[in-house]
Amino acid sequence: MTQQNLSFYVSSRFSYPSFQWLSKSLLFLSFSLFLLQFNPSAAQTAPVKAGYWFPASEFPVSDINSALFTHLFCAFADLNPQSNQVTIDPNSATLFSTFTQTVQQKNSNVKTLLSIGGGSSNSADFAAMASQPGSRKSFIDSSIQLARSNGFHGLDLDWEYPQTSTDMANLGTLLTEWRAAVRSESSLTGQVELLLTAAMGFSSIHDTESYPVSNVRDSLDWVNVMAYDFKGPGWSKDSTGAPAALYEPGSRFSGSAGVDMWISSGMPAEKLVLGMPLYGYAWKLLDAANHGIGAPADGAASGVGIASDGSISYNQIRDFITRTGASSEYDGSRVTNYCYSGTTWIGYDDVQSVAAKVSYAQGKGLLGYFVWSVSGDSNWVLCQTASQTWSGQTTQRI
Repeated sequence: MTQQNLSFYVSSRFSYPSFQWLSKSLLFLSFSLFLLQFNPSAAQTAPVKAGYWFPASEFPVSDINSALFTHLFCAFADLNPQSNQVTIDPNSATLFSTFTQTVQQKNSNVKTLLSIGGGSSNSADFAAMASQPGSRKSFIDSSIQLARSNGFHGLDLDWEYPQTSTDMANLGTLLTEWRAAVRSESSLTGQVELLLTAAMGFSSIHDTESYPVSNVRDSLDWVNVMAYDFKGPGWSKDSTGAPAALYEPGSRFSGSAGVDMWISSGMPAEKLVLGMPLYGYAWKLLDAANHGIGAPADGAASGVGIASDGSISYNQIRDFITRTGASSEYDGSRVTNYCYSGTTWIGYDDVQSVAAKVSYAQGKGLLGYFVWSVSGDSNWVLCQTASQTWSGQTTQRI
């Protein structure tokens, strides 16, 4: 129950008060507010419509259409392996320190979080930091200080990935201590408690190791579920595939399978935020006439906007379709789009996939969605589709 609902509950029954009823109501109100301070997500009832931004994209912060988002993540702060403190690259310091002020010019209500780590960070450094009480404290204290001094409303951990059962256990301890420190800092300073989130694997099990779900559930406001990179020419080079399939027949590697695993492991659906990529992957077909999902391929394609690993942003995909006259298809059974021209084949999410995924998330009772990353969109088509789909339709729980 939110504080707003509690206020309505009390005021709506004040027409005919009695002393006994009033005493019980005030006791109920006090107890409910007491619970709120110990439940990190109790006040997070509005949907999360989030996006990540990072400076390497060279996408100006001022160009972010923050009206489409409730939360924006500024990525990434780094972990110094010598001091175990969180740091910001000096080259990005000004962008990070003005991030909140800049994005709030278009949406004064948008909340910002400082994200730490990322796919290019060293997992071993995070494992070492999380293994000792002193290093965990250095990490936690410095993260809170950075968030406050740079005007962020919260902190986000992107540790890709804990590799062992010991790593997972230490991650659980880190999250528990982090939440306690965030709560203590809020109590001491009188400031609103910082949000605390983490980007985690698509499933509650990474490779063979299980995330510490109870710690995750009790410590974080929500989890950003990275439901993408299931297929790519770097690791699925012999055939094309859906990089971010919501459903994949006969496979546990899909967004829906991962969400189901999280929920069956004890994570509340309302603490899960579904990730959607604003990029795809390009394969080189062996036969231009054979261009369906699963068609034989020879690794990554090459061309304008295509990185060496085959990744290509959505805006570059739109340019590719316009420039080459590529054919495009939507596979509703997997919830994915793909396009092809000559021997270049690209799997990605377009408006149909995004709308279907957001409808799924809403129907499943998830807290919301996030995109990686905002710079990949094309005139905000996908982010606008996501926001309007969530706000404009009524769905039944799945």
